[in-house]
Amino acid sequence: MTVQDIRAFNRFYTNVIGALDYSRHLYAPFTLTESRVLYELAHSPHTDAADLRSELSLDAGYLSRILNRFEQDGLIERAPSRRDPRRRQITLTARGRETADLLAERADESVGALLATVPAAERTRLSEALHTVRTLLSDPPPARPEDVVLREPGPGDLGWIVQRNAALYAAEYDFNADYEGLVARIVADFAEDHDPHLERVWIAELAGRPVGCVMCVRDDAPGTARLRLLLVEPDARGLRIGDQLVSAVVEFARGVGYRDLVLWTNDILGAARRIYQRHGFVLVAEKPHRSFGQDLVGQDWRLDLHGTGE
Repeated sequence: MTVQDIRAFNRFYTNVIGALDYSRHLYAPFTLTESRVLYELAHSPHTDAADLRSELSLDAGYLSRILNRFEQDGLIERAPSRRDPRRRQITLTARGRETADLLAERADESVGALLATVPAAERTRLSEALHTVRTLLSDPPPARPEDVVLREPGPGDLGWIVQRNAALYAAEYDFNADYEGLVARIVADFAEDHDPHLERVWIAELAGRPVGCVMCVRDDAPGTARLRLLLVEPDARGLRIGDQLVSAVVEFARGVGYRDLVLWTNDILGAARRIYQRHGFVLVAEKPHRSFGQDLVGQDWRLDLHGTGE
């Protein structure tokens, strides 16, 4: 993606929506900016000039000239704000609302005509693409731990687990393709043969995209479950997603009757190790090994599910 790609899209889209086609009189007798101010006033009944400047990123002098014209034409009224007497609240008059409604009707008709050229089967894809553009180019509100949803994997999620584990461990620890092969075998074994009553995968989702995962599978030792493939995306760390995922495994394993929960990790994974310790896991063994192109120290951890828990 380059600056020229975005500029080319802007030129294409403004032509498509008719913003440059004055023969349609889409906004006449107003400019596009003036029409947008009217739209904001119609949908924000308790606003003032400062709100409009912030929402539309307009120069104060330019906005003042627009509002003065609207007031002269009888489209708006100004009065002291109830929230702050130092400010003046701006509201549409009856004439202003009629004007805003007319502009909105023209816009709806124009977009409706444009949408009619898109096959019905493709409209969902178009809607998703537009949503993606808005999401990527907007400043999202700060994420909160309560915004994270843990869910079962859907189609493609198991492949995502393999891909993200391989990519992240290569980027952060310089693991080679051997690690991707290990993760692929673990995931394939689960997909092909697992007991849904005793084994489970969780996907952590934030704002509609997967940002973490973990697995709980049966271990070779009777009455023992194994926690595997805990992962949290770098841009989602700090939201206690790892804690949520480990909690889900512990609660599930205890609920279905396992006596012990074990895991194997490497000592370089300090953040994960601290999560395990918070949940009551105890280090029972460690051993140096050469794997994934690195010299590592493998660690075995165990949690007694009949003990005090977390």
